[in-house]
Amino acid sequence: MLTTTDTVSLTGPPNPAVLRRAAAPLTVTVDDEIRARVDRGRRLFRDLRHGDGGADRSIYGATTGFGALVGYAGRVDEADQCDNTLAHLGAGQGPDLPHEITRASLLLRTRSLAQGFSGVSAEVVERLAAMFATTFSPAVPRYGSVGASGDLIPLAYATQALRGRGHAYVDGRRLPAAEALAAAGLRPLALDGRDALALVNGTSVTTAATALAHDAVRAAHRALMALTCLLTDLLGCDPGFLDEDLLRAYGHAGAVDVGARMRQTLTGVTPSGTRPLQEPYSIRCAPQLLGAAEDALRYIDGVVTADLGGISDNPLFFHDDVGTGKDVGTGKVGRGKVVHGGNFFGQPAAFAADLLASVTAQLGNLAERQLDLLVDPARNGGLPPMLATTPGLQHGLQGVQLATTALVAEIRRAATPAGMQSLPTNLHNQDVVPFGTQAALRSYDMAELLGLLCGSLALGLRQAVHVGARRPTAPRCGELLDTLVEAIPPVDPDRPLDADVRAAARLLVTSDLLVTSDLLVTDDLR
Repeated sequence: MLTTTDTVSLTGPPNPAVLRRAAAPLTVTVDDEIRARVDRGRRLFRDLRHGDGGADRSIYGATTGFGALVGYAGRVDEADQCDNTLAHLGAGQGPDLPHEITRASLLLRTRSLAQGFSGVSAEVVERLAAMFATTFSPAVPRYGSVGASGDLIPLAYATQALRGRGHAYVDGRRLPAAEALAAAGLRPLALDGRDALALVNGTSVTTAATALAHDAVRAAHRALMALTCLLTDLLGCDPGFLDEDLLRAYGHAGAVDVGARMRQTLTGVTPSGTRPLQEPYSIRCAPQLLGAAEDALRYIDGVVTADLGGISDNPLFFHDDVGTGKDVGTGKVGRGKVVHGGNFFGQPAAFAADLLASVTAQLGNLAERQLDLLVDPARNGGLPPMLATTPGLQHGLQGVQLATTALVAEIRRAATPAGMQSLPTNLHNQDVVPFGTQAALRSYDMAELLGLLCGSLALGLRQAVHVGARRPTAPRCGELLDTLVEAIPPVDPDRPLDADVRAAARLLVTSDLLVTSDLLVTDDLR
């Protein structure tokens, strides 16, 4: 159970578990080292902006217009320049993002700013950190970001809510932002142009959604390894398709590792001797399919880790003692430099989220095909059709099986890559864009559907034993079945099963047995 005593430091990059915890109140600490680092970056920004002799130096967003209008002067007053940054970005549309994504995005934004390279004030970092101790969550529309100059539009809505403009949620209630701040015990945030631009000019929404989606697909992948083993045992299949020499000859590390984990789960299994010589591909090729998914997920692991630990903003401010200390950029003055570049370009996450969508689609297809096999008396070893206790009088898993078909179709429709859809915008200032935000949010939605497909398969496996499948012969498979039986009653008589599917999906993610045991991959094997 999450409590407000949970504490997160801004020193190191958060992991996906921390991002999920940010959906509820938690303590985010800003220590003296972070304050000193941010203050030092702020002083450098001030020094570089005013330059030698007090003449203002051109720094994007602090003294200039934005995007294609960078060649024009910005507003002189710093508070006005904040408005200049944010007002025109209020162009988002669609439903609000889930609180989980919104607050995770702001945690990532806070962490990026806390590294001291953005030139923001320490008060901004401290006030953002304080927000997480409350249930305050900005109302952020889903559509509007191309993920190329940061997630400008969604982060602008979040920033405006922190200023008391627009709308926000407190305790799940959608209110005018000023009322929500007051209800949460927070004061409106005061910003200058540099602060405002730093809050919006990063890919925090894209990164948060990709990381959360990846974490969910990882959980579904682990669950499918265990569920495939349980299916193999319940049907009495020969586990020879997991042979170590066979998979080593295949030559792919993911398949070798997945096979090892599945063999461990199936230790002690006794084949029935009644199955065909070769099982359908949804069983026989499972280690190759799940292994390829493992290889792909490892690539995404690396992208997510880099994005969680990286600095996403423009421009950035570097002291001479950072990195090589060489003058490799423009705008160097005295003890530091301002560098204008493209660290807000979300292409890595776009590629990773598109690959994640492809993995999700194939994992979802595997779960649906395995359930289809399980409810078919021609292939399930003679169990009743649809696993109904009295076919005709009862219909068992028939509705669930129909729903899984619809879920797979929805996943496939959504799997079209977004990262290849680049369109020029912003008077060709943004002449190539990655659309990482779309890729990430789409993958987040798909991951939820994949979890429901895994829950549907788990429900079918539980029902199969009720209508005559044998008791698992592998002890670990028996433990998994017992966990499902304890949580989900048999379908006898028929009843609506929507809640049971959701309960099974949650169980696969939260059960101590499934999370901590060697039924599933442990962190040290990732």
